Amino acid sequence: MPTAAPPRTPAPVRGPADEGRIGLRANLRHIGALARRNMLQIKADPESMFDVLLMPIIFTLLFVYVFGGSVGASLGGDRQTYVNYVVPGLMAMMGMNIAMAVGSGVNDDFRKGVMDRFRTMPIARSSVLIAKIVVEMGRMIVASAILLGMGFLLGLQIQTSVLELLGAVGLSLVFGASLMWIFILLGLTMKTAQSVQGVTILVLMPLQFGSSIFTPPMTMPGWLQAFTDYNPLSNLADAARAMISGGSLGNSVWMTLGWAVAITVVTAPLAVAKFRKRS
Repeated sequence: MPTAAPPRTPAPVRGPADEGRIGLRANLRHIGALARRNMLQIKADPESMFDVLLMPIIFTLLFVYVFGGSVGASLGGDRQTYVNYVVPGLMAMMGMNIAMAVGSGVNDDFRKGVMDRFRTMPIARSSVLIAKIVVEMGRMIVASAILLGMGFLLGLQIQTSVLELLGAVGLSLVFGASLMWIFILLGLTMKTAQSVQGVTILVLMPLQFGSSIFTPPMTMPGWLQAFTDYNPLSNLADAARAMISGGSLGNSVWMTLGWAVAITVVTAPLAVAKFRKRS
C-alpha cells in the first residue's frame, strides 16, 4: 500500500520589501514615481493650488496696507519701508503654512485607503513621505515666486544681489522642508484631517505672531522679546531680510540651519516609524 505524501508546508507570504534591501537608485526611482503621482493629483484637482496662488497675494496686500503705515513709521520710514521689512519675513510664514497641508494630505490618504495599496508594494516606506515633501517644496517655490512678484509690484528693493535673494529663498525651502516632518508626524498621529488642522493652527499662531515676521521685537514686552529670540521663524525672517535688504546676518543663517537639522533629525525617524507601524 503506497505511503501518503506528507502535507506541503505553505510558503510564507512575503511582505513589503525592507527598506534596508532597497538600493539608493531604486529608492530615488520610487520617490520620483510617487512624486509624479502627487503632481498628477494636483493636475486633476487644480483647486488644491489656490492656497499657493492666492495666499501670498492676500497676505502681502493685507499686511502692507493695514499695518504698513503705522509699523513703517515705527521703523523710521513709511509704508515703503514696511514693504522691505515684511516681504522677506513673509517668506518664513509661507513655508510654514504650506507645510501644514502635508499633514492633512497624509491623513487623508489613510482615510481613502491609498496607503493600503502602498503597503502591498515593494517600496521603501520613507519614499512615500519624501515624495510628498518634494512636491510641497515645488509648491513653496511657486508661492515664493508670487510673493516676491507682489513685493516688487509694491516697491520691494533688493539691496544685495540676485544670488543672495536666491539664497534667502533656498534657506526658507530648507526650513520649510524640516517643518513638513512635524506636520507629517501629526497627520500620522491624529485621527482626522480636521484635528490635524486644529492642532497645527494652535502651533502656527504663537510662532508666527510671536516673531519678527510682521513687527520688530523692540516694540514687544520683555518676556515676548525673549520668546522671539529663540523662535526659529524670527531667525529665518531676520536672515531673509538681511540677504535681501542688506544688513548684518549675524548668526541667523546658522541658527536657522541648526533648527532645520535638529527638527529633521528628531521628527523624520519618528514619522517614518509611525508610518511603518500604522500602515
